[in-house]
Amino acid sequence: MELSVLLLLALTAGFLFFLVSQSQPKTHSHFPPGPRPLPFLGNLLQMDRRGLLNSFMQLRDKHGDVFTVHLGPRPVVMLCGTDTIREALVDHAEAFSGRGTVAVLDPIVQGYGVIFASGERWKTLRRFSLATMKDFGMGKRSVEEWIQEEAQCLVEELKKYEGAPLNPTFFFQSVAANIICSIVFGERFDYKDHQFLHLLELIYKTFSLMGSFSSQVFELFSAVLKYFPGTHRQISKNLQEILDYIGHSVEKHRATLNPSAPRDFIDTYLLRMEKEKANHHTEFHHQNLMISVLSLFFAGTETTSTTLRYSFLIMLKYPHVAEKVQEEIDQVIGSHRLPTLDDRTKMPYTDAVIHEIQRFTDLAPIGLPHRVTKDTLFRGYLLPKNTEVYPILSSALHDPRYFEQPDTFNPEHFLDANGALKKSEAFLPFSTGKRMCLGEGIARNELFLFFTTILQNFSLASPVAPENIDLTSNNSGAAKTPPPYQIHFLSR
Repeated sequence: MELSVLLLLALTAGFLFFLVSQSQPKTHSHFPPGPRPLPFLGNLLQMDRRGLLNSFMQLRDKHGDVFTVHLGPRPVVMLCGTDTIREALVDHAEAFSGRGTVAVLDPIVQGYGVIFASGERWKTLRRFSLATMKDFGMGKRSVEEWIQEEAQCLVEELKKYEGAPLNPTFFFQSVAANIICSIVFGERFDYKDHQFLHLLELIYKTFSLMGSFSSQVFELFSAVLKYFPGTHRQISKNLQEILDYIGHSVEKHRATLNPSAPRDFIDTYLLRMEKEKANHHTEFHHQNLMISVLSLFFAGTETTSTTLRYSFLIMLKYPHVAEKVQEEIDQVIGSHRLPTLDDRTKMPYTDAVIHEIQRFTDLAPIGLPHRVTKDTLFRGYLLPKNTEVYPILSSALHDPRYFEQPDTFNPEHFLDANGALKKSEAFLPFSTGKRMCLGEGIARNELFLFFTTILQNFSLASPVAPENIDLTSNNSGAAKTPPPYQIHFLSR
């Protein structure tokens, strides 16, 4: 892909020369400082080949916690550090509540759906989504029961392998997907369902592609690169295939809808569509339904499953941590009953380990882009309405002011002197403010119950010695994924 990008730049050299000869870099005195951009290329020459995150961290060292980077021709303001991110997204929550553009996803989402919408559309869809997900399990005991049942299904499936080495990717995808599917589609899928497996493969590949080098380059020059073959087209193709499935599911729901007994998110949305069909300005239309379901399905599957994959790779790397978690499980839960959410408060070490896994793995290091909804004065800089803003969540999760060893896996980061769970202002894996992840509650419940149920039932072993296990992510862009690995689940 690097060669194709270079070829593209060569093909555009002719009109770039014209741009350079006719234009001078525009200065924006109201923007925060940053490296001087070139016409069209922006700050390409200042970008680190190891990825956008490394580039931004290097620029932060030079320009401070608030600076401007030109991603191609467009200026984007970067926010680094816990205090800076919280000041923007919490103290100025409304002003920073717009959604910026994710170039590789925009051809599909186009500003629709609960995650990618802005303004009144976003507020309307978020209120509806939170209320509906709560009605169908989120925040109720029923979601705990769903997770417990799914965890037991996973345990039974893993026992069939009798300790043989396996790649856990598919299993963790399946359990995470089945929880969100129960809420959105009203059903769970068998682990051998071919259509289900294909959807999971599409989600997995898309998440990996989003963190690739080529996707990061596309973020800089999408206006030109969209006309050429590349990763962005494969992402669109994958998402369109998932949308086709969602479309079929919506039609099945429509044909079997019982207005007095909605079964799930889709049913509830269809009823709201019918209620507001006379309102020509309603946000409850087909496009918002499709993209909202796509967003919930994708985010609810891949982020939790990727965290679980990373969790057990880390446990293989640090077996003494896994053993200490199992000691706490044996003491609090034992071996004869299912873990419950009530156990979490009695298991501070396990809870600290899960927090540290989320901090250390840093799955969305750059965060989803925001957009200011009005001219906004922030730290002495005037950000014009619609300025894109990137909260660099990695800079909070690795903030040395809050974490003594930010680049080291250490559960003690979340334990006080008495061994109790210690909260941290810098713990922002779900972001913060008005646009923080709406599935945070269910994700935290899933991680605790899946993690403890597996370690209650299995000891872990690796074909690779702990000192030789590499935790380095395959990606350094918008999404991080762990390297592939094999693991033995040995019945306890």
